[in-house]
Amino acid sequence: MTPYPVLDMDPQTPGTLYVVATPIGNREDISPRAVETLRAVALIAAEDTRHSKPLLAYLGIDTPLKALHEHNEEVVAQALVERLAGGEDIALISDAGTPLVSDPGYRLVRAARAAGVPVSPVPGACAAIAALSAAGLPSDRFVFEGFLPAKSGARRSRLAGLASEPRTLIFYESPHRVAEVLGDMREAFGDAREAVLARELTKHFETVLGAPLAELAARVAADPDQQRGECVLLVAGCSDDAEARRAEGRRLFALLREELPPSKAARLAGNFTGASRKDLYQG
Repeated sequence: MTPYPVLDMDPQTPGTLYVVATPIGNREDISPRAVETLRAVALIAAEDTRHSKPLLAYLGIDTPLKALHEHNEEVVAQALVERLAGGEDIALISDAGTPLVSDPGYRLVRAARAAGVPVSPVPGACAAIAALSAAGLPSDRFVFEGFLPAKSGARRSRLAGLASEPRTLIFYESPHRVAEVLGDMREAFGDAREAVLARELTKHFETVLGAPLAELAARVAADPDQQRGECVLLVAGCSDDAEARRAEGRRLFALLREELPPSKAARLAGNFTGASRKDLYQG
């Protein structure tokens, strides 16, 4: 009698797609389970194989890599699902952090689940959650907005629509645009709204700066070092009814003044939201 049960090696049993989080900076943050998973699978689907190779070499992992990014995901996902359906295990990783969080992978995960392939998360680092944990802003309710539009008009419109949001807001932002975005946030949310810039998290130059938006925007604009590296911006939610009315009034005023004289736009926005027409008109 053998001491262990004999496993059913039915070749039609599908493999598992493992969604594996990798470090956002410090390589030591990867979990032992993530390392063992990446060693054991037949293939690693990586957002950028050139970026992932140094991490895997550091970990002593020589599992084959396959590029899966926003430009090829729809095509590659189907081929990977076929391999998964044939019994192979595959890991999905992004350049840093948890896949699918502002990274590729959604189409692959969705296709795998539709095909009856098990999808298993191997959790770990996520820049948004890491930033929230160190920001000191309310964390019981929050909303992740990812990257804002690159064009200023669309970005300001998006921010205006979020001005009355009561939950803590989390954004990813590129370093060369962070100073401009903070200026747009001042316009949308007001100078006094509390905000945090979390930059280069878990890396040598990690910085977490918190201040009212006017102060934070001025500090970042004056310090080129704060405009480098990976950036997460967090903004406190709208905290009271009066502020919510002002925020909604600013949003509506911004929309109306594209078609109407400023005085009339302020009057209508004030009537609809209860915000002060004078405050809206004066900015």
